[in-house]
Amino acid sequence: MSAPAPHFDHATAFSRTVGWVSPAELERLRRARIAIAGLGGVGGVHLTTLARLGIGAFHIADLDIFELQNFNRQAGAFMHSIGRPKVDVLAEMALGINPEIDLQRFPLGVTAANVDDFLRGVDVYVDGLDFFALPARRLLFAACARLGIPAVTAAPLGMSSALIAFLPGGMSFEDYFGLEGKPELEQLVRLFVGLAPKALQRTYLIDPARLDLAARKGPSTPMACDLCAGLVGTEVLKIVLGRGRVNAAPWGLQFDAYRNRLTRTWRPGGNRHPLNRLAIAAVRRRLAGRSMVSEQ
Repeated sequence: MSAPAPHFDHATAFSRTVGWVSPAELERLRRARIAIAGLGGVGGVHLTTLARLGIGAFHIADLDIFELQNFNRQAGAFMHSIGRPKVDVLAEMALGINPEIDLQRFPLGVTAANVDDFLRGVDVYVDGLDFFALPARRLLFAACARLGIPAVTAAPLGMSSALIAFLPGGMSFEDYFGLEGKPELEQLVRLFVGLAPKALQRTYLIDPARLDLAARKGPSTPMACDLCAGLVGTEVLKIVLGRGRVNAAPWGLQFDAYRNRLTRTWRPGGNRHPLNRLAIAAVRRRLAGRSMVSEQ
């Protein structure tokens, strides 16, 4: 005779969070709706972290399937999930944590045609897109600025996380990064520098050839993705509950666990700031040098 199915009780499931939040705040988290685009390295662990925080509703988007190369970092990557849509696998994981979650799936990703539906009724947008997904990222952050939705991004860099938040009425994603009208490679350089102006991770990359913006590839670690989820989950909590200081752009933060270092940056003008302009020029020179070597 099989055991009866366990009964889910929200108050019991998330009771250990009380103390850091009040019962009323836990209920507010339950009523919150978060949108996450991209369910790979950072997006998948964002979803499971926020589900365990007690967030009650999600819009999730991804058009990709799981592959073996995802195993080093992605929350939904298992032998049994190879070939399955990421949006379905992560939806099952979130519902396995909290079967009462109101979850809307966008299996074709986010486009100009559905971006408003994706963001409708959302309290916070969390960026989980692949680093190289420039058009979708720009579309989503522009829509958040237009609709007055807070947006948070955290980049997994080496064994660190670089966090930036964009709040309604504050500096926008485009104002900070300055991607409009630039070629794709230049946009990638500007995104790379703007996310982590002090680049704490640069000192321990043992094979620089593995990081190639022009070829749209780079190495990754699971620790960085988990760090991103911790930082983003905390920002979401602060925004939804309206307590705790959110240092939005042009403020940025990078914590590097390998180097045991935390750095905060303030870049008025974003990538127009003199220090960022110098860093962008330095990355351009390195890319040009690699190109000359590859042609020889």
